[in-house]
Amino acid sequence: MLPAWTWLAGAAIVVFLIASRRRARVLAALLAASLAGMAWAAWHAETRLAQRLPPSLEGQPVIVRGYVCDLPTPGRFQSLRFRFCVTEWPGQTQGIHPPDTLRLSWYRGSAETLRRHRLQLDVVLKRPHGALNAAGFRYEDWLFRHGYRATGSVRSAAFDPAVPCHGHCRYALARQALADWVEARFGALDQYPLIASLMIGNRQAMSEEHWALLKATGTVHLVAISGLHLGLVALAVAWLSRRLLLMLPVSWLSERTLRRLVFFLVVAGCLCYALVAGFTVPTRRALVMVTIASWTLLCAREPRPWQSFFTALGLVLMADPFAPLDPGFWLSFAAVAVLLWVLVGRLGPVGWLPGLILTQVAVFAGLWPILASLEQGQPLAGLVANLFAIPWVSVLVMPALALAAVAMALAPGLAEPVVPGLDVLLGGLWQLLAWVASWPWPEPAYAGAGTLGLVAAVLLLALRLPLPGLPVAVLLSLLVWWWSPVPSPASTATESVTVLDVGQGLSVMIQAGGHVLVYDTGPAVDGVFSSVTSTLVPVLRSRGIRRIDHLVLSHADQDHAGDVAGLLARMPVGRIETGEPERIRERLPEAPQPVLPCRRRRETLGGFDLLFWHSRHAQRGNDASCVLIVRHRASGVEWVLPGDLTVTTEQEFLRDDVLQESPAYRIVIAPHHGSKTSSSPAWVTHLAPNLVVYSAGYRHRFGHPHPSVTVRYRAVGATALNTACSGSLTFSVAAEGLDIVEARSRAPFWISAPGLARSQCGQP
Repeated sequence: MLPAWTWLAGAAIVVFLIASRRRARVLAALLAASLAGMAWAAWHAETRLAQRLPPSLEGQPVIVRGYVCDLPTPGRFQSLRFRFCVTEWPGQTQGIHPPDTLRLSWYRGSAETLRRHRLQLDVVLKRPHGALNAAGFRYEDWLFRHGYRATGSVRSAAFDPAVPCHGHCRYALARQALADWVEARFGALDQYPLIASLMIGNRQAMSEEHWALLKATGTVHLVAISGLHLGLVALAVAWLSRRLLLMLPVSWLSERTLRRLVFFLVVAGCLCYALVAGFTVPTRRALVMVTIASWTLLCAREPRPWQSFFTALGLVLMADPFAPLDPGFWLSFAAVAVLLWVLVGRLGPVGWLPGLILTQVAVFAGLWPILASLEQGQPLAGLVANLFAIPWVSVLVMPALALAAVAMALAPGLAEPVVPGLDVLLGGLWQLLAWVASWPWPEPAYAGAGTLGLVAAVLLLALRLPLPGLPVAVLLSLLVWWWSPVPSPASTATESVTVLDVGQGLSVMIQAGGHVLVYDTGPAVDGVFSSVTSTLVPVLRSRGIRRIDHLVLSHADQDHAGDVAGLLARMPVGRIETGEPERIRERLPEAPQPVLPCRRRRETLGGFDLLFWHSRHAQRGNDASCVLIVRHRASGVEWVLPGDLTVTTEQEFLRDDVLQESPAYRIVIAPHHGSKTSSSPAWVTHLAPNLVVYSAGYRHRFGHPHPSVTVRYRAVGATALNTACSGSLTFSVAAEGLDIVEARSRAPFWISAPGLARSQCGQP
């Protein structure tokens, strides 16, 4: 629940007044500051949540007027994705505060129209919504962080010169013009995506191959404009401006005036570069720290790095209270804190090469637990790749890019013969990164964030020793890692069935006695989305699961067996079974184990009895789905997982009289997500479930579950839950009964607050 900002602000004032009259002033002042900070964040959150798309406008054509306020990104299916700042909702939203910012996709759209900037759009919108699970990527978090209070698609667009264009609009227009200029001058080069990323922070041209190699070598930070880039700009501006100012007559400038001019030029140069790069969290943090450091040098005071660090932290949080929702916030500030810890206050100088090795080891260790908590990997290749990539970019690439940009702006004719040299510099770096990535790097042994934090603490503490102490630090860290207990699924797992929220698709995880069965992997669209990487694997790893004993794929449709190859690449699987073995084998030509056909049989999994059923007649399509019935022996709770069975095969299932015993409580996953082609009256009446679960997408174009289906289940007294409303559903069972947990009950306020999409979803 979000606390009222007015109460927090009042409490802060009261504590501040008390602090002025008592001895414990420091503690009271800290408490007052904390309350004031929470009040500030709560006010911002309340203001953002007040922007809401009325439910009556969801799915309806709406006219909006405004301007494109970021650089459009090419997407799949010939689409353009962009941020749209709304200045007017003509006659649509009287009496409410509609969203100021929309996240839009325009399929087969015109890039030239978007470049005209001020537009009137015909759009179809929906409120923020995404998959909600205990772990994995949460789209709603990302939308809230970036201020998107509605998403949708564009039906048509037209230039509208009547749209006002003031400060932010002009900034967005200027950045688009700069991006167009860079593309016109450097777009023909092979390394243009890297050039645009490093020069102006425009990563729209980066391909999947680019990101894959950067992630594999731990060098993504090189294309995220941050402290490294702004520090280089500050040094260049300081050196150049001081040299130019010293050329003036001595009588014109005193030493104090000279310092002030250099300071203002450095801050102005860094501010311009930060604005060019999009003014992201890392750039804001770096800008504040550069400003503080420059002021310290201007005043000839003793540098206080930690004071600069905490000042930057406070100012960034004051300017953007939602910054902690961005992983870049934690990674950028943590990296700076690690560097300050290992470098500030050392006895004796550190050479450039030992210093580079020292900082790389420290940052690698210090960020690892944070990356683990953010469900991101830390490739070992980064230890080697960054040793040459950081100096290469700092000493060669960035100066070359700056000189090329200035030369191209002032004398294009003279600069054009030199510009291809950028391809040589960046191409050489890229080849070296690819070479390092090709080494047979071992996968780092998995450990929880707590264990990695303990290892990082030992290593960082030891790195405060002189450089000969580095081997001792590494040895101590390995010993701590070796002896740290890592929870195993066998010792921590309860017997449970979890229906994951994967949108329009299905994925169910059954866990018992340290063994795991996964039924379906959820949907995937090549190059766009994979529920395996965004949901299934993160949830498994969050529970300490490192191996799937049995993978059952009901059939081969993409919403049930999407990215199965990606799952095998990320996690070992003991046995694969499916209703469509031939189609699955086509996707897994190099599978380490055979793909078995689903056959009728019984087996056990811990405290569960499993019954497999497959049609004798259907060999392809929905009717070939492998049906799984799961019964918990101690409690008598039963789950029916029918895949995408249609009415025809449902009749065969009923004729076989598979469900001979009446369970204490029956849960049915609605066949085919509640499609009208399934859940026949005979099926519903015969099963008579206590609870029916629809694994359907929010406002999906298929409209599942169908009203005729929901009426049938209600008629037999079944309680209904929909993953689109509830998020993932975890059924924990024991001898004494069943415990059902909806993920939305534990969701943060920007997902579960009253009046938002999930609170008004309405179970079917």
